Amino acid sequence: MVQQEVLDRAFAALSDETRRSVLLRLGEGPATVSELAEPAGISVTGMAKHIKVLEYAGLVATAKVGRARQCRLGTERLDDAMAWIGFYQRLWERRLDGLDVFLTLNKETPDE
Repeated sequence: MVQQEVLDRAFAALSDETRRSVLLRLGEGPATVSELAEPAGISVTGMAKHIKVLEYAGLVATAKVGRARQCRLGTERLDDAMAWIGFYQRLWERRLDGLDVFLTLNKETPDE
């Protein structure tokens, strides 16, 4: 099972709509902080704060390129979150499949 602290940081980062939008945009390719800030309608400083949260969670990696900070997806932590979600998805699928079998076997037939 994945460490709770890693998951806590990932899910906290994903809880914000702006940060989810950043990840969606970075799915198209790398972008600078300025390029990410403009469509979000926030300052570069405000976007940099969002990027720091994503970077701390391991969802984004940044590098200084000239005078700009280039951002790209860091999929490693997203994989951890997906593994956690997948575990519970399989658990619930098994439970619901078992319920379906139970209901099918115990289905009352109308009196004829």
